[in-house]
Order: sequence, then C-alpha cells, then structure tokens
Amino acid sequence: MTQDLLAHAEEFENRPLSHMSTSDRVEASREAKKLILSINEIYKKTKDSKLMDIMKSLTEKKRKIEKRLKGTPLV
Repeated sequence: MTQDLLAHAEEFENRPLSHMSTSDRVEASREAKKLILSINEIYKKTKDSKLMDIMKSLTEKKRKIEKRLKGTPLV
C-alpha cells in the first residue's frame, strides 16, 4: 500500500499545472490533500524523513494550485 501511495504521489508531482480548468484545480487540490493526509498517517508510525520530504513537496504544489484558485487580491 505504501508503494502505491508513493507512486501516486510521484505521479501527482510530475503532472503539469498549466492549462488546467478551475474544476481541475479544485480536484487536484483535494487529491493533494488526500495524499498528504494518507502519507502523514504512515509517517506518524515510521518517522521516515523521506515521507516528510514528499509531504513538503506535495504541500508546496498544493499551495501553488490554491493560490491560482483564489486569484490575486484586489488592493
């Protein structure tokens, strides 16, 4: 199960962000959240630093997606 999860996380990280519709971005954000929480459950038991690095990179990509969803603030 862990290998499948890590493979799915790697595939998600390599997915391009350009030319995504709003619904695609919402779906990608939810998928990232689900992946991060699943990896976190495994990390709690194993304390593997590799899992923490994967979670950090997924979180960074999720933030980029969410920033694009929310748009730039109007001053």
